[in-house]
Amino acid sequence: MRQQPDPAEAAITIRVADRIAAVDAATWDRLATTRLAGAEAPQADPQADQQADDVAVPIAATPDAADAAPSPGNPFLSHAFLTSLEDAGCVGERAGWLPQHLVLEDAGGAIVGVAPAYLKSHSQGEYVFDHGWADAFERAGGDYYPKLQMSVPFTPVTGPRLLVGSGPEADARRVALAAGARAYLSQTGISSVHATFLEPADVAALSQADWLHRIDQQFHFFNHGYDSYDRFLETLASRKRKALKKERREALANDVTVEWLTGSDLTEAAWDAFFAFYMDTSSRKWGRPYLNRRFFSLIGERMAGRILLVMAKREGRYIAGALNFIGTEALYGRNWGCIEDHPFLHFELCYHQAIDFAIERKLAVVEAGAQGQHKIARGYEPVTTHSAHYIAHPGLRRAIRDYLEAERDEVERVVEVLGEHTPFRRG
Repeated sequence: MRQQPDPAEAAITIRVADRIAAVDAATWDRLATTRLAGAEAPQADPQADQQADDVAVPIAATPDAADAAPSPGNPFLSHAFLTSLEDAGCVGERAGWLPQHLVLEDAGGAIVGVAPAYLKSHSQGEYVFDHGWADAFERAGGDYYPKLQMSVPFTPVTGPRLLVGSGPEADARRVALAAGARAYLSQTGISSVHATFLEPADVAALSQADWLHRIDQQFHFFNHGYDSYDRFLETLASRKRKALKKERREALANDVTVEWLTGSDLTEAAWDAFFAFYMDTSSRKWGRPYLNRRFFSLIGERMAGRILLVMAKREGRYIAGALNFIGTEALYGRNWGCIEDHPFLHFELCYHQAIDFAIERKLAVVEAGAQGQHKIARGYEPVTTHSAHYIAHPGLRRAIRDYLEAERDEVERVVEVLGEHTPFRRG
């Protein structure tokens, strides 16, 4: 498909790339570079006795090689991550995630915008649930699938989806990519296009193009310049503080120790151990794990400096682990698994150790994945996430629009209520 999205922008064209390798890695990463939406640098802890030049500031993620070009602040938008999914076969026609990346070109053929996009035959691995929409439309005689998904597969992490870099033409290029997605829908006859876990600039561009806006919630930890985990604990109510100290002690009982593996520590043996944990937990949770063993080897080769494995060991062998990705300003928790059950070990590896790492590296935020109100008691706060949806069928569009209006009211109410139940001291 090659489309001029707007006669007023005749010099701009859009084409579809069926593999990310069709776009130069440096070009893709330059367009994907952005600051974390809604996040600020960690602020000085008012209780800390430190000089101004010691105030916590974000640090760049460790480059994957000494001569590596700058990578996007969000590692999941990097060419290396998305290519690894394709090269490992985690996405593709057989997986029901057929790459159909949108590529925006100027009059000279230079790529000035891209959008990771996949033609999907199901709604698995998205974390923004539209199964009810599909069921209703198909009961009425429509074909909901295939649909186009503009997202990072299997990754409920907010970031840009209309990748246009920075500069005065960025907003216009976002609008052009939005128009290109609608042109794809018109030319292929699919039911809908969905863009999930969006930053505000993308929400604005897609809303302007008459997409439907949806919100949901996650729970994030915010680092307010803490110089230690104990300093963070001092901000909690006494009862909550004592509960977390006890929880961490019990998690590491039975001679359990914890290691942080990153960079050259990410050996194939470490990946073998983690993959066993991942398969055990994912098979029970979803029935069919999304990621295969080759994927972990590929990201270990291509972006080891942006990966943190938090591994628990007992009696000389690894028994559990949590996979995290290191962004410029955030730590992103992704997958967890274990082969031994120990009280609170999941909370220790996925939440407490993530806070420890963020404080040590002076990262502003920990995003610990989708859902999970239990995170609130551990210092994670409710935040709102955003998606946008373009529905072709007028009747289905009206029904979804009405549903989303009621859903937004409910989500906003829940986020407000949950925000009143954080463990932090009042006043």
